[in-house]
Amino acid sequence: MEHPENSAEYEGLMVNAGVDHQEIVNPYLNHMRKKRQKLFTVDEYVEGILRGDVTRLSQAVTLVESTLPEHQAIAQEVIEKCLPYAGNSVRVGISGVPGAGKSTSIDAFGIHVLQHYGGKLAVLAIDPSSEKTKGSILGDKTRMERLSVHPKSFIRPSPTAGSLGGVARKTRETIILCEAAGYDKIFVETVGVGQSETACHSMVDYFLLIQLAGTGDELQGIKRGIMEIADGIVINKADGSNVDKAELAASHFRNALHLFPLPDSGIVPEVMCYSGFYDLNIDKVMAMVFRYIDKVKQSGYFQYRRNEQSKYWMYESINEQLKNNFYYNPAIRAMLPDMENAVLGGQMTSFVAASKLLDNYYSTINHTS
Repeated sequence: MEHPENSAEYEGLMVNAGVDHQEIVNPYLNHMRKKRQKLFTVDEYVEGILRGDVTRLSQAVTLVESTLPEHQAIAQEVIEKCLPYAGNSVRVGISGVPGAGKSTSIDAFGIHVLQHYGGKLAVLAIDPSSEKTKGSILGDKTRMERLSVHPKSFIRPSPTAGSLGGVARKTRETIILCEAAGYDKIFVETVGVGQSETACHSMVDYFLLIQLAGTGDELQGIKRGIMEIADGIVINKADGSNVDKAELAASHFRNALHLFPLPDSGIVPEVMCYSGFYDLNIDKVMAMVFRYIDKVKQSGYFQYRRNEQSKYWMYESINEQLKNNFYYNPAIRAMLPDMENAVLGGQMTSFVAASKLLDNYYSTINHTS
């Protein structure tokens, strides 16, 4: 086909022939596909963790979070072998209402700790999952800009996936792996809603509660039971025109704390104001945390609390395994739909149905044993 542009009067203008039609599907796609992650042996995982290999640590944490029985079997062996190298860190739980600035504050706290206290820091962030899709954004790293690129930090967001108890147990197991990998400072960030604070309190040495001023929530914060388990309370966003409101809120919290009984540690929680975004008073907040740790170590309460936590998690594990054993029992799984229909149809009360299911479960166990 002749192009008029190629005639003499259009000298200097050149038309390229073009390229051949390209396939829509990339022919190299099959070669580019990521291969399924290889499972290492227990000793390989442990050796990598003790060496401080972040990749191997991440892979081991993935096994801990997995619900597959074969993954759980390997994970439990890895945890058991790492246990002698664990327990040598300072664990700090950080909680607060959504929007209180937890992730931004952790970024500021973490950088300060690494610069002034040394060592290595692991941040375990529990991210709430959608009740509908069961998915999580896992976007905490986006608000931890400095920590996420720091060579001595490890950030691991974990989805709740609808099971807070399961995540709490897995977070505690992840703490053991991180300590074995040489992380001597552990931050645990909670979802900030419901009973997650209680679960977090049962695995940390210091529980820091982040509050906001000027939101009309001061009295609600005072009334909530979370105040009773806080080892320290900090008011975030105390900058600019919000400083006076933050100081007023801090005085309210201090007055409220005098109405509470003295904590088991014997130390009255301190209240401070700071700004995570502008790095104001970050040093004072972290000094407050480590001052508390020094005091409880001297008094012996530090080890007492660790022992009580270990006992608590032993009973929690028993409860969880008993519940799983019940629901995965073949006889119970076969019987459950009929019991549900009987309850929904009004032919049986919930309590009678539960009693029948449990009787059947016990008889199954006795028969097999």
